[in-house]
Amino acid sequence: MTTLDKVLYTAKAHTTGGRDGASRTSDGRLDVTLSSPGGPGTGTNPEQLFAAGYSACFIGAMKAVAGKMKVALPDGLAIDAEVDLGPIPNAYGIAARLNVSLPGMDRAAAQALVDAAHKVCPYSNATRGNIDVTITLV
Repeated sequence: MTTLDKVLYTAKAHTTGGRDGASRTSDGRLDVTLSSPGGPGTGTNPEQLFAAGYSACFIGAMKAVAGKMKVALPDGLAIDAEVDLGPIPNAYGIAARLNVSLPGMDRAAAQALVDAAHKVCPYSNATRGNIDVTITLV
């Protein structure tokens, strides 16, 4: 288990009702209705939130790594994230795919950037060895 050297930020959320409930952060910046995947509700679900969080965090990691590598990121940088939910023996699990687009960037440089970001991204570090994660440069 990895232990933090120092806490830089703590996110706090209050959730009620589970997958068919609601969640709100302590600062009020996020206030969402939750619905089960494929269900009748109009809310988001934990897998969608995970996809958004992981892809945003990974872009942040790429920005940090690009600065150290002295590489300029293209304006069209984007990630299409997919998070699967499915059964595993005696439980449920998730898998994640990040499809990274770095338009106009040299492919070798882009792959080196993605590989370096995967090493420092907090979501990548949290998921490594725990769930199936595929990161593809598209």
